[in-house]
Amino acid sequence: MTPAYLVTHSGGFHADEVFSTVILTRLFPQAQVIRSRAAAWITPGPDRIVYDVGGGYDAEARIFDHHQRGAPLRDDGQPFSSFGLVWRHFGRDYLALSGVPADRIAEIHAALDAKFVLPIDLLDNGAVDPGSAGPLSSLLLPELIESLKPVFDDLDPESEARSFQTALAVARTVLEARISRAAARLRAETIVLEAIARAGDSRILELPMGMPFRPAVEKAGADHLWFVVNPRGSDWVIGGIRKSADGFEQRADLPAPWAGLSGAALEDASGVKGALFCHNGRFIAAAASRDAALEMAAIAVQEAAAQGAR
Repeated sequence: MTPAYLVTHSGGFHADEVFSTVILTRLFPQAQVIRSRAAAWITPGPDRIVYDVGGGYDAEARIFDHHQRGAPLRDDGQPFSSFGLVWRHFGRDYLALSGVPADRIAEIHAALDAKFVLPIDLLDNGAVDPGSAGPLSSLLLPELIESLKPVFDDLDPESEARSFQTALAVARTVLEARISRAAARLRAETIVLEAIARAGDSRILELPMGMPFRPAVEKAGADHLWFVVNPRGSDWVIGGIRKSADGFEQRADLPAPWAGLSGAALEDASGVKGALFCHNGRFIAAAASRDAALEMAAIAVQEAAAQGAR
């Protein structure tokens, strides 16, 4: 039965029920969102989905809470919040409605669960200390969502409902953007893998445009690649490839004499007509044409090899 009501708790809101509401309101747009703690509402029934409240988890009865004793856990023992439970049961349908190709839904569903849903679940359950993010803790997504709650002395009885709707709009925008980017990464993977095949044993990977390339490089085991060249607007970019996703160290740096130079000074230092700019960190440079970019990349390969890059 299509639900007439989507029931979650009243009072202060958190990221887990806000994102759950994003999913459920997209799938059941005709349903009315009820925010209440009244027993008559939070008791499961055939006309409703109850989430983040109610003290139970039963997908068939359509109740998705995680605050009770014996709350559900993932296969690896990590906890669910209501978002994780709703994503588990409704996320694939949401992705299909969002236009994700059918053959990519399972992959994107799993990727988003690991990288986006799980962190929200962990923070909501206190399994991760937000303070571990140091000075960035106040910028964590769940913290930003909660910052949209009314301030303590806002006594307008409608403030809470308005704030929840504001949080819902923000969460919907963020989730849709994450889905779009996840799908784009998979499209980029196909393009990058084809470019890797064309590159052969060259140290230089040429791409038709800027795009996420590192996951495909790792998937292909293309450890021999040092630099990526691609157009950007009317210019061309020469970029390094980081050794790991968690650090900034490059497999090979651009030549030290180029660091921080631009224009004529960089042309003189590199010997390349059309060299435009090199970042002082030596991880990216720009050129006026494809030929100039490839020439700069070739010189960078020679210099890096001479410096012992591997």
